[in-house]
Amino acid sequence: MAYDLIVIGGGPAGYVAAIRASQLGKKVACVEADRAGGTCLNWGCIPTKALLKNAELFHTLAHRANEFGFSFDNLRYDWSSVIGRSRKVSDRLAGGIEFLFKKNKIDYVRGFGSIEGTGNVGVTAADGTRQLLETKDILIATGAKSRQLPPLPFNGVTVIGSKEAMVLQNQPQSMIIIGAGAIGVEFAYIYNAFGTKVTIVEMAPKLVPVEDDEVGDALEKSFTKQGIRCLSNHKITGTADMGSHVEVTVEGAKENGTISADVVLVAIGVAPVLPGGIQPALDEKGFVTVGARYETSLPGVYAIGDVTGPPLLAHTASFEAIQCVEGLYVEGHKVRKVTNFPGCTYCHPQIASVGKTERALKAEGIEYTVGKIPFVAIGKAIASGEPDGFAKLLYGKKHGELLGAHIIGENATELIAEMGVALDQELTIDDIHATIHAHPTMSEVIHEATLAAEGHAIHF
Repeated sequence: MAYDLIVIGGGPAGYVAAIRASQLGKKVACVEADRAGGTCLNWGCIPTKALLKNAELFHTLAHRANEFGFSFDNLRYDWSSVIGRSRKVSDRLAGGIEFLFKKNKIDYVRGFGSIEGTGNVGVTAADGTRQLLETKDILIATGAKSRQLPPLPFNGVTVIGSKEAMVLQNQPQSMIIIGAGAIGVEFAYIYNAFGTKVTIVEMAPKLVPVEDDEVGDALEKSFTKQGIRCLSNHKITGTADMGSHVEVTVEGAKENGTISADVVLVAIGVAPVLPGGIQPALDEKGFVTVGARYETSLPGVYAIGDVTGPPLLAHTASFEAIQCVEGLYVEGHKVRKVTNFPGCTYCHPQIASVGKTERALKAEGIEYTVGKIPFVAIGKAIASGEPDGFAKLLYGKKHGELLGAHIIGENATELIAEMGVALDQELTIDDIHATIHAHPTMSEVIHEATLAAEGHAIHF
């Protein structure tokens, strides 16, 4: 059977592209080697959020019960049930994607996809059988996988990546996490909440180095208070897998020597997962290079999502899916590339940002004003028992337009959506100031920070 479009990869880029193309009347197949939903639903965004919910709940009950007027005798948890709940959540959502494929009359083909020439996709099933599919267009959406630390390869037991961290059968007593990006700090919070002794080692001067510097400082302060050992601005000079444990030699401002742990989680980034067969042109880091309409160097072959490089986010992958497909099949559609996108980190406290950091604005010589308000000034935050953190808004000095928003604290990942709209629509201090924010809500921190940018904060 000939298709209009074959999508290789069924994650947030691939399944969204397949569904949108089908909605536009195209005959579509989606080839997926693992399961519908890709890394995000099966081994990333979704199961980690289930684990984070468990961790936050247990941490609250174990360490803050008295604050809320509760007490417990013999409070305990079952590690296998914690892991099991996260897997059930993933299975449920992956099944939902498979239902959507049926609903939209998309052929869901299980197997490893390869580009066999113009208009031809080979699929190798788990049992080794192969089939060749014909199509007009091919869309690569194969995503990325955890990058290994060369001297310390994954073994699935003492040296692991994020996938193994979600399904460890036995909770380790100690863990070293190499890398303090979103993946590293989320797992640091999860394991520490359940009592694992966690050490984070980060080469950059701050935790979550892509975020605003003040956010990194605030997270390190909070993590240290929670009992997480934070070694930012440290480099690794040696590693040794001892079988029963792993030793890591570090050098930096706080530590110079060897530390050991039952398990090392390597969270230093990701590498692209490429389809088989004929390869499109790649950049120096191995990601697929694409043009203005997401076209690759191969005729009739396009690519979207993590396989094309940063930003490595599910929601940007889905955005690219819509843009690419509508660019192909909607006459006159003006294809947009990702520019402003929210970044969210779901540890506790949560972190969310959109737009430029102060660091970037200074480097670019852009004049700006800062509006910063702590959550302790917000009534809902105090009532909820979550007064830690702040919202920091950056506005252009000349025109007053929003340039960047940085939030650390309760519900930060929900609050950032408003700032995304404001940035995309070039809203100004006056626009946000004139927007009534309901009371009592966490969103009042946005309104108050906007007032602070003009020196008019009411509650702080």
